[in-house]
Amino acid sequence: MWGNVGPRVAQLTPLERVRLRRIAVRYAMHGWEVTPGACLARSRFVCGRAGCPTVGCHPALEDWEHGASTDPARVATWWRSRPHGVLLPTGRAFDVLEVPAQLGRPVLDAVRTHPAGPGVRGPVLVTPTGRWMFLVRPGDPLRPELAHCFQVVRHGPGSWVPAPPTRLPEGMVRWAVAPEQARWQLPDSYLVQNTLIEALRAAGVPLLPALPTQLPLPRRAR
Repeated sequence: MWGNVGPRVAQLTPLERVRLRRIAVRYAMHGWEVTPGACLARSRFVCGRAGCPTVGCHPALEDWEHGASTDPARVATWWRSRPHGVLLPTGRAFDVLEVPAQLGRPVLDAVRTHPAGPGVRGPVLVTPTGRWMFLVRPGDPLRPELAHCFQVVRHGPGSWVPAPPTRLPEGMVRWAVAPEQARWQLPDSYLVQNTLIEALRAAGVPLLPALPTQLPLPRRAR
């Protein structure tokens, strides 16, 4: 299918390609489903599917939700011939809370000193455009105060995020807190959301009040 692709994809050294494959396999071995992303070609992405109109970062597999895998052998085959981006489907092993840069650093600082300790600390990735993404336990919706806040996006079922070391036109996705630093543990979503609410209020962002009966409580770790 790649014969119909016009722009030439970014040329990686053998070492860079091995690194992409090795890291993708490591995610899979820790139970994080992986799917290959379209390849970067100058300032756009190409997936090899004829007529695909998407030029931004997107999955290379048409049926990526069913094709994503934690099988290390299968994951390794995707990176043997092409420099795919590494995409992680959300709503499965984890959800992601995405915020802009002006919130990302204050929230991370607050998380590091949070009295709940490890229960609120987990992996955090940063895109080269300044989007901060906090990985949390899956399944919890946004609190009512955040549900209509455009600065906070929850990635759940049907979504995905680019993972390091995926390269975007603006640069490389990186870990602010690597999974190894967090011992591959995920924090409670509502504890992180509470920290987000405090940061937004400190920044003067108006939030909808939540009725007492609507306030979700942190869940026990599974």
